[in-house]
Amino acid sequence: MTRFGWCTAWWAAAVVLVAGCSGGSSGDDKAGGSPQRSSAAVLAPPSSLTSQKPDWGRCQATADSTAPGRDWQCATLRVPLDWAKPDGETIGLALIRARARGENRIGSLLFNFGGPGSSGVSTMPAYAAVVSSLRERYDLVSWDPRGVGLSKRVRCRDDEEIQASESVDITPDTPAEERAYLQDSSTFGKGCAQNTGTLLGHVSTTDTARDMDLLRHVLGDRRTHYFGISYGTELGGVYAHLFPRNVGRLVLDAVVDPSADVVGHRENQARGFQRALNSYLESTGEDPEQGSRRIAALLERIDAEPLPTASGRKLTQALAFIGIILPLYSEDGWPALTSALEAAERGDGSELLVLADEYNERDPSGHYGTASHSQRAISCLDDRQRPTVEETRKLLPEFERISPVFGTALGWDTTGSCHDWPVAGQYDTPQVSAPGAAPILVVGNTGDPATPYEGTRRMADELGEGVGVVLTWKGEGHGAYGRGSDCIDATVNAYLLDGKVPEAGKVCS
Repeated sequence: MTRFGWCTAWWAAAVVLVAGCSGGSSGDDKAGGSPQRSSAAVLAPPSSLTSQKPDWGRCQATADSTAPGRDWQCATLRVPLDWAKPDGETIGLALIRARARGENRIGSLLFNFGGPGSSGVSTMPAYAAVVSSLRERYDLVSWDPRGVGLSKRVRCRDDEEIQASESVDITPDTPAEERAYLQDSSTFGKGCAQNTGTLLGHVSTTDTARDMDLLRHVLGDRRTHYFGISYGTELGGVYAHLFPRNVGRLVLDAVVDPSADVVGHRENQARGFQRALNSYLESTGEDPEQGSRRIAALLERIDAEPLPTASGRKLTQALAFIGIILPLYSEDGWPALTSALEAAERGDGSELLVLADEYNERDPSGHYGTASHSQRAISCLDDRQRPTVEETRKLLPEFERISPVFGTALGWDTTGSCHDWPVAGQYDTPQVSAPGAAPILVVGNTGDPATPYEGTRRMADELGEGVGVVLTWKGEGHGAYGRGSDCIDATVNAYLLDGKVPEAGKVCS
């Protein structure tokens, strides 16, 4: 069964679509929550870790991608498995970097591309063209967070099991379908525990934020300079809370709402994707309300009878749902969505299946990637809230009101995503307050489908007065930087390269 993360940067979806085409919570001391431990409450890592020197060398090709070019170097960072026991067992995190080209080097600029579960090692070289101007003064650095990619990735199912799960009904409407839905979630979690072991309890956002500060130290930077996208904004906020004095120049683009719990996140997603769908429908000349009813009816028909495809596989409702969501991440994907929906209306699910397979990282040989496994492992460790089936049923009318197309599936996901998870969740919402931190640039796109714009202001408010500085783009798609707005790009570049903090509330149209 497919689960829904924040995906990655807009351009990743766009590239896939052109060729034929991916929040967890951390902690809070609000009602019902428990505070994250401050950095002072955790023992400092031993000198064996703080004094390590990464052995930078040529990057090797992996099973998932070819090796990047000569500009790129790779290494491994050792971090504690359990930050409460920094002298204990360690794990290795895969790093990648390209050295700054100019003479006036500022330091390292760390990137996290979202998910959670996105591989920085495989994504950074492809994203370098978008941020090429930043390389004049920064080493571009990314990494695979713990449980992701080359950093001891979480894998919970084999390829056959993943494909079989795509037939599970994501909008169960009978007791038998509900049982199958919950059993699938339970089985997934058991697979994670069996294949991942003790690491499953140590892949939280807070763990990764602590890894980031050790990485800063090992790279020789006095302050952390960071560019976080989508879920990477939550990670950046948690880092700023834990290490406010170490904050350098932080950009948070496509901002996750830090005030939202599990239910709130799914409501935000339903609202954001419905808005994006409405904008798409308006662009085609179709009334959004009528178009939404048409697409919702199509999904109901596919639920009752999956569509045939050219591959011989069936397009199930779960796959159709994902096939519709992916093109909404960028306006570049809208033509592909039009074609896929028209084909599905004619009874051919082939094009929606291609889109779903790209989101699910399924290659032509039937091998699936594991980003969705990492996403659930990180989110379910972060999220303490576990809505029951009874609570979810009560929530469904509101979800369906928010979105007639996406509401039901996302409503059910509040209980299905972490049902019977083998490790207890830690927090209700992330604690991101960062008094005393340097100004942090919080960038929001009014048409963002995956991280709706409202989260931008909430992140800035929770970071604190004088810390969170809002920059707004009136656009469409997931994220703002590198999307074609000279205003956004120039403002972000001036902040990162020259330390120029824009006036709070600046709007780029």
